[in-house]
Amino acid sequence: MTKSSASAKNAPQKDAVSPSYEQALDELERLVASMEAGQLPLDQLLASYKRGAELLGFCRERLQAVEQQVKVLEGGDLKPWGET
Repeated sequence: MTKSSASAKNAPQKDAVSPSYEQALDELERLVASMEAGQLPLDQLLASYKRGAELLGFCRERLQAVEQQVKVLEGGDLKPWGET
């Protein structure tokens, strides 16, 4: 296997359809669990950390987008959960 094909294999698939928030969160949780287990080689640990940072950014963006949509629906003011 060549170096470029090995890199492509380990690189996140940016061309693929974006995952849903739930899929990204699930992958992030699995990455954290594997990293916390302390059994990954250093290079794989670094790759997992980078992927986790990407997923975290994606999840934050999705949450901010949903918050903005809720603000629009609520007339610009977020109300405490459960308040009618």
